[in-house]
Amino acid sequence: MKRHKYHYGEDPSQWGELFLPDRSGSAPTRGAVIVIHGGYWRSQYGAELGEPLAKDLAAHGMAAWNLEYRRAGNGGGWPTTFDDILSGIDKLGDIAGEHGIELGPVVALGHSAGGHLAAWAAGRDRLGSLGLPDADRQLKPRDSGHALHLTGVVSQSGLLNLGEAEKLDLSNGAVSNLLGGSATRYPVRHRYADPMTAIPLPVPVYAVHAMEDSTVPIGQSESYVTAARNAAGFASLLKVTGDHFDLIDTKSPAYRKCRELVQSLMA
Repeated sequence: MKRHKYHYGEDPSQWGELFLPDRSGSAPTRGAVIVIHGGYWRSQYGAELGEPLAKDLAAHGMAAWNLEYRRAGNGGGWPTTFDDILSGIDKLGDIAGEHGIELGPVVALGHSAGGHLAAWAAGRDRLGSLGLPDADRQLKPRDSGHALHLTGVVSQSGLLNLGEAEKLDLSNGAVSNLLGGSATRYPVRHRYADPMTAIPLPVPVYAVHAMEDSTVPIGQSESYVTAARNAAGFASLLKVTGDHFDLIDTKSPAYRKCRELVQSLMA
């Protein structure tokens, strides 16, 4: 297995690490998986959470891009965390060719807050047409021809319904902490950041949720999938045994199910 670290900005948290499978000869690697870690968007949690997953994916023949980003507490929040996710995804497009990666399928595997960011990024094409210009102007203008678009998402107990997460005050105000204030104060910003707003997505979303998860309620996945399916989107809810962290334990059945779903989206 080979690994290569790249920065996509000047901040110490703007980087990703590419994990490549062993290849025989010069055969290209088809597609890539973007691993987006969780931690309720807070700075005390970092890409070390995603590294074991990226290694495992590479060991199973897939190129994996373990993405770090600025989080609330180290320069992240609104809008920098969102800028970083899109910039970090696009960086993979810049470097794929030099590593023999043919970017057909590009699947995001996101855990917890990373599931939110994965689903949000998958709706990037819709962001400019949501009728939310004030929020749109706070994000850096992006070259649409340079953008790398996701072809599928596997959310691992993802925070897919920000409005409900704020009402439940999950992780002591994590949503308001991410967005710099409440939805009452910044309603446009909250709508723009919520994956529910961009439903239906043009790509499949598998919402995998651990049945014993006490960190992110299963309603986060249930409400998203219900809304997506009612809007004729392709979304599926899969309930697995285990807790919140079994989903990122590469030895657990819960994680293996996530890997199988990634493999199906890469096929």
